[in-house]
Amino acid sequence: MKVFRFSTVVFFSIVLLYACATRPYSATNKVYKNQVKAYLGQLKQEPVDPMNDTIKVPAYFVGTTNFGIRKPNFVIIHHTAQNSCDQTLGTFTTPKSAVSAHYVICKDGTVHHMLNDYFRAQHAGVSRWGNLIDVNSSSIGIELDNTGFEPFDSLQINSLISLLARLKKDYNIPTANFIGHGDIAPTRKNDPNYRFPWKKLAEKGFGLWYDENREEVPAGFSHLQALRIIGYDVKDTTAAIRAFKRHFLQDTITRRINDLNKSVLYNLQKKYM
Repeated sequence: MKVFRFSTVVFFSIVLLYACATRPYSATNKVYKNQVKAYLGQLKQEPVDPMNDTIKVPAYFVGTTNFGIRKPNFVIIHHTAQNSCDQTLGTFTTPKSAVSAHYVICKDGTVHHMLNDYFRAQHAGVSRWGNLIDVNSSSIGIELDNTGFEPFDSLQINSLISLLARLKKDYNIPTANFIGHGDIAPTRKNDPNYRFPWKKLAEKGFGLWYDENREEVPAGFSHLQALRIIGYDVKDTTAAIRAFKRHFLQDTITRRINDLNKSVLYNLQKKYM
């Protein structure tokens, strides 16, 4: 009997260890599912009548027959600035961190889809692109496992390109709307780092790029206006220029706008107009 009891304890211990190893995020997944159910419950409810004496309330609710789910229109690419995929997954499953992304792509190309594309992730923070100031509400956030100081693995980029192809097709995302975190928050962020292959992505249809053969820049050309047309927030001109150079020229050293920069900007602004 003692042998049987000992064996039973060992057996269930092994089962428990296996479950923990194969489903390490079962507890946070439960939180995720419960939150989704709560949101679905809210969506099922009829709109609440406004509690305002100046508005005449109808006697009954009338729901339109013509509607759909709001869809993402931008993709924002980040690097995690952490030391491993596991560390990032831990951060994104800790309520205290208050940050998240729809996708996390590990160095080996593994893609973690952490949030339904129709839900709002907390990845962009205080940011702006053109007149868009609530980027989180209209975008998908993709985090690439990278400390911020290293190249991006080819397996990781291949997975990213495959994912972007699906997202672009599923949601009809415009080519120009694949941008970086550092583009929308130039005073705070620099991700993805300057080693990120923006040109390669543009060749695949994800983001715009300038032509190698560029025409002469006309007199009176304003580089600040061009930056604004592309989408950059030029409230801090130094930060906007730095973000532009990092994205399109892989330049993290120079700060001034030279003739080459103006040529690139002039070419780009016409693509964004």
